[in-house]
Amino acid sequence: MTRKQKRLAIIGGGMSFIVAAVLLVMFAFGQSIAYFYMPADLEKTPVNPGTRIRLGGLVAEGSIKRGEGRTVSFTVTDGEAKVPVSYTGILPDLFREGQGVVTEGMFDAATHGFVADSVLAKHDENYMPKEVADRLKDKGLWQQGAEGAAPAASAASGDKTGATK
Repeated sequence: MTRKQKRLAIIGGGMSFIVAAVLLVMFAFGQSIAYFYMPADLEKTPVNPGTRIRLGGLVAEGSIKRGEGRTVSFTVTDGEAKVPVSYTGILPDLFREGQGVVTEGMFDAATHGFVADSVLAKHDENYMPKEVADRLKDKGLWQQGAEGAAPAASAASGDKTGATK
């Protein structure tokens, strides 16, 4: 083998290694990406069962139902649509009706509901996940009060005016 052939073999091997590494990274990211949806978005663009997504909104008033063991069912709403959610596990301490929540999981074809494997709740009175807050602001369901950002009390009840009661 001449020097030129050795050099080409090394360059070819290096390029093959880089292509393989890029493909592995793309495959790994493709498996872990979870797109964010609000309940109204899911009515417009249905998601295939088994596709991993994040579902965000407010926990609807009167929707929390405790099942056997650590199973909890509740409804996530954005004021326009509602999605039933089932979760088995320990909920965050601040999880309650009317609070902002982001759940991650997938739809179950058998129950036509969302099965969450993680639930994130807002952690203080001034925090709402940016994605949820932006969507609620776009829909007029978010109000900036004197005590900081807070969702309109009417958002969970379906009142689209955004007025607090």
